[in-house]
Amino acid sequence: MDLSELAFGGGGLDRAAHLRGEASALRASGSAQVLPIWRGRPLMAGVSGPGGDLHLELLAVDHPLITEHDPQWIYLGHQDGAPLFAADISAMPAYSHAADGGPGDPGMDMPAPPLGVLPEDARFPDLRSALAGLTPFESELAATARGILEWHRSHGFCAACGTRSEIDEAGWRRSCPACGRLHFPRTDPVVIMLVTSGNSVLLGRSPGWPEGMYSLLAGFMEPGETVSAAVAREVAEETGVRVGPSAILATQPWPFPASLMIGCHAEALSLEIDVDPTEIEHALWVTREDLVDVFAGTHPVIRRPRRGAIAQVLMKNWLAGTL
Repeated sequence: MDLSELAFGGGGLDRAAHLRGEASALRASGSAQVLPIWRGRPLMAGVSGPGGDLHLELLAVDHPLITEHDPQWIYLGHQDGAPLFAADISAMPAYSHAADGGPGDPGMDMPAPPLGVLPEDARFPDLRSALAGLTPFESELAATARGILEWHRSHGFCAACGTRSEIDEAGWRRSCPACGRLHFPRTDPVVIMLVTSGNSVLLGRSPGWPEGMYSLLAGFMEPGETVSAAVAREVAEETGVRVGPSAILATQPWPFPASLMIGCHAEALSLEIDVDPTEIEHALWVTREDLVDVFAGTHPVIRRPRRGAIAQVLMKNWLAGTL
C-alpha cells in the first residue's frame, strides 16, 4: 500500500520525553526554535499546492510575535540537536477574518502581524488546508502542537474535583493543586471504513459539509469494542449496510481535535442503503469509473477528496489496486 501522501504521521520527530523536566533550561539555551500557534493554526509561509514551497515558520524564543502575546509553552522535542517548542499565542487579536469553516473548507488565512522579521506571506492557515504541502516532519510537528494545545484548551479543570488544573511536564501533563490528580493528553480512536462491494465503494456526507464533499464513513469507537465491531456497528448505524470482517490498513493522527483515525477495509454483505438522518445526510455507492472522475475533479456531483487525508489515501489505493 502506498502511504506516501498520508499526512501527520511518520515524520521522525524525536519527542525526547526524558528532557521534559528540563524544558525551561532548554528554552533559554539560545538554540531553541519555536512554532507559533494562533487558535489552532500554525505559522506558515510559502506557496501551497503541487509544486509549492509551503513550510512552517520556526522562530527564536525572543521573537516579538511570541513575546508580545502571553505565550503558553509546550516542549515538542528535538531536531538536529535543537530544542523545539510550540507557543500558543491565541491571545493575539485577529487582524482579519479567519473563520474555520470545517472539513473541506480552509476558510481564510489570517496574515501574521508586522512584528519582527517575517516573510511577507507569513500567515496562519487552517491546518487542514496544508495537509499535502508540508514535509512529513513538519506535518507531524504541526499536528503534535495543535493536538496538545487543543487538549489544554478544553481540559482546564480537574475531572475529579473541578478545580482549575495546572500545566506541568513541559505541557504534557496537567496536575490538580487541590486533590493531586494527574491528567494526561487523550487520543480518541476513530474507525474510518473503506466499504466495498465488487466494483463500488460506499461514500457518505455529513450535514453542514461543503457542497459536493463526500468521504468514507467514520465513527468513534466505544468502550469494550474491537475495531472490527466498531466498523460493523458504525456502517450499520449510518447506512443500514451490513459488512463482513474488517482489516486495518493504516492509521493517521487527526488533531481536529484529538483523534487517531484507524483506516479499515470491509466487504459489504448487503447493498440497500437506509440512511439515519441523525448520523449522516446522504450515502451512495460510487463505481470505480465514477471515482476516477472524482479524483480527476470532473465528477458532476462529488468534489475531489483532500490530498493527505486518510480517506483520500485509502480510496486512491483501492482505485489503483494496491490495498
